Amino acid sequence: MTEARQRAMVVGASSGIGEALARELADAGCDVGLTARRRELLEDLGRVLPTKAYVARMDVTDLDAARETFHEVVDAMGGVDVVVLNAGVAFENPDLEWEPERDTVDTNVRGFTALATAAMDRFETQGHGHLVGLSSVAARFGNGEWPAYSASKAFVSNYLEGLRYRAGRIDADVDVTTVEPGYVDTDLAGGDFWKADRETAAEQIHRAIEKKRRHAFITRRWVLVAKLIDYMPDVLKRRLFR
Repeated sequence: MTEARQRAMVVGASSGIGEALARELADAGCDVGLTARRRELLEDLGRVLPTKAYVARMDVTDLDAARETFHEVVDAMGGVDVVVLNAGVAFENPDLEWEPERDTVDTNVRGFTALATAAMDRFETQGHGHLVGLSSVAARFGNGEWPAYSASKAFVSNYLEGLRYRAGRIDADVDVTTVEPGYVDTDLAGGDFWKADRETAAEQIHRAIEKKRRHAFITRRWVLVAKLIDYMPDVLKRRLFR
């Protein structure tokens, strides 16, 4: 008997890490659900993947519609084994203008939570699943130039941790992975230090999914930076991140 293919959904799959990860998962034999705001890019991607692709437009800031679309895609796929929440925005905003802060929270916090809860509900109903959320090394410190972005990623990391702890007490086989990239060669990249190409990032995220890791730094050497920041005195952080 032929083993059923894994089914993976990537939210935010039209470009960057999301697109590269969709390609990586399809090359590994997964059927993939692809969602993002730019449907035409998803359709172009779906046509070149070696496995079946399910495409739908999704704006995660339209919370009810995004959750509805999520469930429609999962139903079309016949269930889902892995959900990757990759949709996000980042704005440099030293003048603390309201609109960039609002848009960051709407996408990275409210949109993320809407889809994370939808995914967990599916996993608990079907008895299994793996939620993967894209946070950032920036979650480990406040940043005067990017205040909402760092704060939103701190929310993502802590929310995923809470879901991970919750998964330990429910009657379902559910895994939760927090991915913390450093600089990756995408439109959201905020620097060049140890910058990874998106294909390398996708390969390492896929490996973390296969091994069901709780945390993954992309690339792995960013754990050194994260630990340094964790133990850095506040007086130094104020000088570096103001």
